[in-house]
Amino acid sequence: MKIGARNLITDVPGLCVGNAQDMRLRSGVTVLVGDAPFTAGVHVMGGAPGTRETDLLSPDRVVEQVDALVLSGGSAFGLDAASGVADGLRDEGRGFAVGDVRVPIVPGAILFDLLNGGDKAWRENPYKGLGRKALAGRSEDFAIGSTGAGTGATTANLRGGLGSASVVLPSGVTVGALVAVNALGSATVGDGPEFWAAPFERGAEFGGRGVARAYPDPLQAPTKMAQHGNTTIGIIATDAALTQAQCTRLAVAAHDGFARALVPSHTLMDGDAIFALATGAHPPPDLAAQVMLGHAAACVMARAIARGVHAARSVADDTLPAWQDRFG
Repeated sequence: MKIGARNLITDVPGLCVGNAQDMRLRSGVTVLVGDAPFTAGVHVMGGAPGTRETDLLSPDRVVEQVDALVLSGGSAFGLDAASGVADGLRDEGRGFAVGDVRVPIVPGAILFDLLNGGDKAWRENPYKGLGRKALAGRSEDFAIGSTGAGTGATTANLRGGLGSASVVLPSGVTVGALVAVNALGSATVGDGPEFWAAPFERGAEFGGRGVARAYPDPLQAPTKMAQHGNTTIGIIATDAALTQAQCTRLAVAAHDGFARALVPSHTLMDGDAIFALATGAHPPPDLAAQVMLGHAAACVMARAIARGVHAARSVADDTLPAWQDRFG
């Protein structure tokens, strides 16, 4: 396996990502859009999720493809970001055709960042506008760290952030991950700079510190339980041709990446959710190739989580330091 050209989810051809943030608000939105609608599934393993239009991603539903996926801060207020994306896509003539009407299909998920020190005293929900702005700014190249949905994200002991990574399989199929890391647990081991995801690092993509020299009692791992502000949300993408059911299984497998990179993960106080999408540029995989896709999805998601925390940067009055401040 090798890293894609950008080491971003947009190494999957035909995908673009847009970020928008408001630093006064200390929150933001990330949108993923394809050149054409794509097949998608979802799997939720956290106990406190916040999602939009995930029911239609079940394999027994009529609509099999979607136009965009949205990750947003703002807790339940952030669900409105998908409305801004839908408005923008409709202006572009995109959407599911129902007679003469086009209805953009835009599932989304949110994280809780309402207690991170930003100004949350708005009178009009800002997330719809941020969603539309993120859509307008989409590109194959995009920033990670303290941007988009990762702008106000935190972990138990450090700033969180927006992360992404990719891998190209020997078959030529590409798998990419995009994730907003706002976990109850931590991405680093104990008080040191090493990441839980270190065994999966490629090169020095998140610092090259290697594995920790000692591992503390996992039952003593730090959390931000008292803050009640958690959830890691992500997207796995591939250019293989998958059914909606196979996308759902890919999302299930990708959750192993959460467990490898965040301790603890999938808790009752997290809303951990992963979307999986397939553009279909490569032929449908056989059973063995599907197993490899799931394994690659878990590995690339773990790397993306560590990259998001590693790339985060501090701003004034932060509630937690960034990795770069403590160890960079």
